[in-house]
Amino acid sequence: MIFRQLFDSVSGTYSYLLASRAGGEALIVDPVLEKVERYLQLIGELDLKLVKAVDTHLHADHITGLGALRDRTHCITVMGEHTKADVVSMRLAEGDKLTIEGLALDVLYTPGHTDDSYSFLMRDRVFTGDTLLIRGTGRTDFQNGDARAQYESLFGKLLRLPDETLVFPAHDYKGDTVSTIGEEKRYNPRLQVKSVDDYVALMASLNLPNPKMMDVAVPSNMRIGLAQAEIARRGWALQPAQAIALIGRADVAFVDLRETNERLKHGSIAGALHAPYGDLADNIRAGGMLRELARVTDKRIVFYCAFGERSAMAVQAAQDAGLLSALHVEGGLDAWKKAQGPVGE
Repeated sequence: MIFRQLFDSVSGTYSYLLASRAGGEALIVDPVLEKVERYLQLIGELDLKLVKAVDTHLHADHITGLGALRDRTHCITVMGEHTKADVVSMRLAEGDKLTIEGLALDVLYTPGHTDDSYSFLMRDRVFTGDTLLIRGTGRTDFQNGDARAQYESLFGKLLRLPDETLVFPAHDYKGDTVSTIGEEKRYNPRLQVKSVDDYVALMASLNLPNPKMMDVAVPSNMRIGLAQAEIARRGWALQPAQAIALIGRADVAFVDLRETNERLKHGSIAGALHAPYGDLADNIRAGGMLRELARVTDKRIVFYCAFGERSAMAVQAAQDAGLLSALHVEGGLDAWKKAQGPVGE
């Protein structure tokens, strides 16, 4: 396995690059905008393909690198389902799995620092975001933070992991790089409380100043969605009602770009072909499945995904590859459902 812990000294942020092998797929957790060039350099040096960029929560102390990495690599952006960010490609919930080639991370909803905080458990290690820090815990006094919710996330979930589980947080300000669940149980001063009320009182007594970049970072991180105006201007986007009107048309092929687990959980458009976004390059090149479908049947390809971001990138790539009749459903299946579009299992 390839594992790299990367540090931004300005914000004290740790980012994590993961892959199962050299030359394979990779994901990055909690990337920082100012470090994107460094990430891309390392990804190139390790011969990796970045397929997912993940934020554990909406950060207040730095601007996320999710949007920039998506624009540079066409990767999938990922956050938890409680995020207030305008658009991310994939939203995960408690019990889901975050997967790339050869790796699977369990998704844990761990609110408290913010109401959209998630942690990700992979085998012997857990990425805790700002929920559990090394000898500390994330503050709970802004962004809908809730000390009671954080207590439950800590004592009811994270601290129940095996003691030897490695803890990799999103921040550290003292130079520490890793801990374990067992160490934090014994030595973390904020965890030496006897009750939830004691923890709430402790967190209320901190009186911390707001992060220096909060007024810039939070609004920026809420607007990370792909700018789709140009896609629509070129006539490549369908509003949900327009797409719904195409159901049953013999000259139209709906193509679902989501992963299998998303289809099973949220349903799909009846009759849609399943061609995951990760396989797009193969499917639209000469001889590829979608390229041949359009050539042999003269069908118009209509891409859709969860929220319209993957399909917007797909329709651009398809047009660039010569599939000039390709379209996408703006807003994805989420917008389709809101427009009362039919969904099957």
